[in-house]
Amino acid sequence: MEPIVLAGGLAVDDRGEVGFVNGFDFAGVKRFYTVRNHRAGIVRAWHAHRREAKYVTVVSGASLVGAVRIDDWDRPSASQPVVRHVLSAAQPRVLFIPAGYANGFMSLTDDARMVFFSTSSLDESRNDDIRYDARYWDIWKIEER
Repeated sequence: MEPIVLAGGLAVDDRGEVGFVNGFDFAGVKRFYTVRNHRAGIVRAWHAHRREAKYVTVVSGASLVGAVRIDDWDRPSASQPVVRHVLSAAQPRVLFIPAGYANGFMSLTDDARMVFFSTSSLDESRNDDIRYDARYWDIWKIEER
């Protein structure tokens, strides 16, 4: 299974706006948590799980999110392709990160706030927690266009 993006939308009328991702189903989700960095440019990476899957959305600001399939848990290949997505509160979406992947993100705005939904309880997650250096897959450069 590969990471997938569940597209959402934004309905705007004279009262305001409603953001939604109607294709997101909470089946299997056991917990959620929010993450906010102190400023733009902070990297939190790479966090992997053999059994735990995650869903992530941005509810304020924007973040660059990466996901990479782990080919060897002890010595993963640094040349593994990394899936990159920019998630923004201005365009509601949910990114699904399957089990077997490492994930990380960098805040693109000072007000970036993310919500992660996990398929594992906290105890299950603690027993399935693998960390790699934040620059092991160094995808954090913003390309000027």
